[in-house]
Amino acid sequence: MRSHAIRHSVVALALLTLTAGVAAQKTSKETLVSGGRDRTYYRFLPDGTDQVPLIVLLHGSGRDGTSLVQPWESLAKKERIALVAPNSMDRDGWSGSEGPYFFRDLVETMRATGRIDSKRIYLFGHSAGGHHSIDMGLAESEYFAAVAVHAGALTHDQDAMTASADRKIPIAMWNGTNDRLVPIAGVRQVRDYLVAKGFSVKLTEMPNHTHDYYGSAPEINKAAWEFLKGHQLSADPKFKDYIIRK
Repeated sequence: MRSHAIRHSVVALALLTLTAGVAAQKTSKETLVSGGRDRTYYRFLPDGTDQVPLIVLLHGSGRDGTSLVQPWESLAKKERIALVAPNSMDRDGWSGSEGPYFFRDLVETMRATGRIDSKRIYLFGHSAGGHHSIDMGLAESEYFAAVAVHAGALTHDQDAMTASADRKIPIAMWNGTNDRLVPIAGVRQVRDYLVAKGFSVKLTEMPNHTHDYYGSAPEINKAAWEFLKGHQLSADPKFKDYIIRK
């Protein structure tokens, strides 16, 4: 009888552990205070206690953080990646006031979990979020290890943005040849400009592809992760303490 009770307890403990692991791998909606404002974000952490890389996901216009964290979640479970996807203050896009301090607060909140590998913190964005990801990567090139974007380009003062980068942060871009919102010709020009400034830039042109990220998200995310995971900081992340005005 005692042996049966012990077996029952072991099984119950195993089920409890499994249930906890599954729960830990669900995306949760969270809030933090940054710049005196309550900010909403969505986070995903793989189960376990090990150190994992983190991708900051920036959504496109008219969307929110769920529109990127959901397409990334299955890959994050498989590859053991932490995700954090904030909502922009204005659903129409990301303003210059949203960074870099907001992103530092967001990342440091994730680092406070004790689970984040500080040398492997990345940016990924789509459309307006892609533009802003490149801006923030250049602004904080010693804080983020690399940037990957879909339908994103460098849209503001290019000379000022590249001059702010103390490190030649690696950048990868995916863009459709039929994208009318972010035309491929302009993206090529941005690629060529960044390369001329000494940055390592990978542009993947997607034949007949439009602005639609969501229909091709699994393939784009897999390729983006292959790029991102090949880069890490050589030293602990260094935040540049200044405000960009756009």
